Amino acid sequence: MAILIVASVILLLLYLAVQVRSVTRERGSAWNTGPRDEGSQPTGVFAGRADRAFRNYLETFPAFGLLALLLMVLQRADGIGVAGAQLWLAARVAYLPLYLAGVPYLRTLVWIASIVGLLLMAIRAVT
Repeated sequence: MAILIVASVILLLLYLAVQVRSVTRERGSAWNTGPRDEGSQPTGVFAGRADRAFRNYLETFPAFGLLALLLMVLQRADGIGVAGAQLWLAARVAYLPLYLAGVPYLRTLVWIASIVGLLLMAIRAVT
């Protein structure tokens, strides 16, 4: 399970890098290194998608981390718990390019798969 947690953090950094790079390309390095007090959002299609994909990752990342740690503490990091963690991670890997490419429906199915992964982890934590 520890390797999946590390992989999820590496994936977080990849999502962040894509988001930062795309917004910096759109707005420039002066904007990126400044205070961004104006609170502006990306206006370009790719940068907007990268930003939304990153924010979407942040919505489920804490749940994954907490469930993974809980499974380890409870010594239940096996069976459907590990399968759920692997499913979540694989779905999140697939989600980024699908979102960036603007692929409808399949992207939603991949997101649903990631949620199923979290549910499997939760089920293993309590059973």
